[in-house]
Formats: sequence, structure tokens, C-alpha cells
Amino acid sequence: MENFYAPCPRGLEALLADELKAAGAESIVPGHGGCAFRGSWEACYRANLESRIATRILWKLAQGPYAKEDDVYLLALKRDWPKLFSVDNTLRVYVTAQRSPLKSLEFITLRVKDAVCDRFRDACLRRPSVDTRNPDVRIHLFLTDREATLYLDTSGEPLYQRGHKIAKVEAPLKENLAAGILRLAGWQPGIPLLDPMCGSGTFLIEAAQMSLADAPGLGREPGDFGLERLANFDAALWRRLLKELAERRVEAKRLPIWGSDIAADAVARARQNLAHAGFDDLVTVERADLLERSPPAPEGILVANPPYGERLGSGEELASFYPRLGDALKKRYAGWRCYLLSADPQLPKLIGLKATKRTPLFNGPLECRLFEFIVVAGTNRRPDAGRL
Repeated sequence: MENFYAPCPRGLEALLADELKAAGAESIVPGHGGCAFRGSWEACYRANLESRIATRILWKLAQGPYAKEDDVYLLALKRDWPKLFSVDNTLRVYVTAQRSPLKSLEFITLRVKDAVCDRFRDACLRRPSVDTRNPDVRIHLFLTDREATLYLDTSGEPLYQRGHKIAKVEAPLKENLAAGILRLAGWQPGIPLLDPMCGSGTFLIEAAQMSLADAPGLGREPGDFGLERLANFDAALWRRLLKELAERRVEAKRLPIWGSDIAADAVARARQNLAHAGFDDLVTVERADLLERSPPAPEGILVANPPYGERLGSGEELASFYPRLGDALKKRYAGWRCYLLSADPQLPKLIGLKATKRTPLFNGPLECRLFEFIVVAGTNRRPDAGRL
């Protein structure tokens, strides 16, 4: 059993804990922005392949107190790095700090790199090369005010990079946050789903993958995972898991999933991404204005990441758009549960509908709320709806 840590978007820790348990993890401890856990290497491999919420899976190597840079250097020097990966692999050190007394994170990054390279020099008479753009091995250092923790990244590129999207639009929603929102909304395969502001199609692709029981890690190319470059990589176990997950896939058929966008270029990019993922014949995407379009089914779940803040511009534009959005939902979407992600806490007041839930989430560094609106026939407005 090894110790691991899986970071995720803040607000989704409980969902991540459920996924890790399903992957075989034990002693799961949710925190702020991730979960610590213990598990076998099979649990680590499964989490990398199957988790929709985790950003990456980090293998905990060392932890100890520190007061100065040399303490961290010595902590890193104690690990026998040549037993973990080959000197022929390129590497990069990443540092994250919270309330650290150290003056320069750049300097401590160099000190950890020096410790790793010094162990290789002593054992192999040469040092691994550094690659800051596309390293084979990623070493993560996390600093609190008193303690340093070293991790080896088993994921490589972030796990939300499923390998499906080739066309992007401004202000994208990361795939693991989209997957979490679908889970928080209570969406399950077979329930009609609409994203009327679909952008590059993130919600649509995640929902299609979930409908087909398509493990997100299967979309990545061979060799993309960091664990495949570690000395203890179990190729036979990895192949067995890949085969098991591939056989779990459900036969593709037309899905009750719809997307639309008012921008023609966004529709084109969503279609391109769906085609690249192999879902273009399964999901319906069209150009339409949310304020005018009709629902594709009598009831279902609507999810959207509507424009807010910098994405739309002035407060006057927001004040004009949101009341019209509320009118459209009330007029056409009775029987639907609507979920809107927004950084604007005044959203319910602006659109004039009562939020039945407000779930705190982070879209990157931006604090947001996922608002739930259950639209029913008849009035659901407050008397002051739309007033600022």
C-alpha cells in the first residue's frame, strides 16, 4: 500500500472520494481541493483511468519539517531517485506553497532539482535533463508554513485533458468541473440533457462518455500517463485494466443529449470536438439563441456556464441579459431542472427565479456558485424580480 493525493476542483471533494473508493482506495481523507488516500498500484492505475473528477494522482514520496531551503534539499536528497525512474527521462519540478516563509519559490525549485540530479550523478555518473514544457517525469513539492511534502506525478498531463477536444473557445470549462456539475445536478445517462450555451461542447462530451460507460483515461494516447515511465510500472496490470475498461463500453446509439449556442463558430467547434471524440452521430448540436429556443423534451436537466464578469463585459449588459434569461426559462422550461454556474451571487435576483440550491464551486481560481432552479408552471417569481 502506498500513500497518494488526488487534487480536484474545490467543491468536488466528496464526489472525488466516492470515485476513489470505487477504484479501490482506502483511508480516504477529503480536504480543501483534493483527497489523500492509501491504495495499491491497481487503485492508482484505476483512479488515473476512471476518475472524472481528479486533476491528477500524486504518489507521496517524502514529508518533513523545514525552516530553510537546505532542509528541503536534504529531504529530497534522501530519496533514491534512480530507483524510481531512468536517468534518460526528462524531468520538471513544480512547487506550490501556502504561507511558506521561503523568499523564492524559483530558488527552492532549483534546490529540489539539484537534489534529484545529485542522486543520479552519484549513482549513474550523469544527470537527467530538465524539460519545462513536456517532461517525462513531474515532481511536485507542496509547502505549508512548516512542512514540505514531495510527490511524484503518476498522471502526466492533467486528467481533465481527456484527449477528445481539439477545438476550444474562450473561457473553457475544464472537463473535471463539468463532470462534477453533471453529478451535482443528479444527471444520469438516459435523462434528457441540454446545454444551450455549449461553447466547445465540454458538458456534451462528458455526458456522452458517461452514457457509453467510456472511461475518460481511454481517450489518451499510449505513453501519456506519468506512471508508464516509472521504474515500477506494471505493464501487464495496465494492459489488463485497459482491456477490462474497453470491454465495459456500451454500444453507441443516439443519445438524449442536446447542445446549442448563439455563436456559429462555437457550434462548429463543438461539432468538431464531438466528431473527434466519435460522438457526432450521438449528440445533437445546433445554432440557437437560448432566449428563443424551445426545450427538446417535456422535462430534463439544463446545464449552462452562462456569461458573467469579464466574459460579458459591463454590469449593464448583465442586468439586461439575466432578466431575459429568467423569462425564457419560466416561459418554456416548466418541468426542467436548470443548473447555472456563475461567479455572480446576485444571479437569482437578476433572473427573478428562486434558487433551490447554491453549491460553492471554483472554476479555476474564480469562486462560483452552482445555482439550481426547479422551473414549475405558474409564477415562480418574486415581486422584486429583475431589480438591482
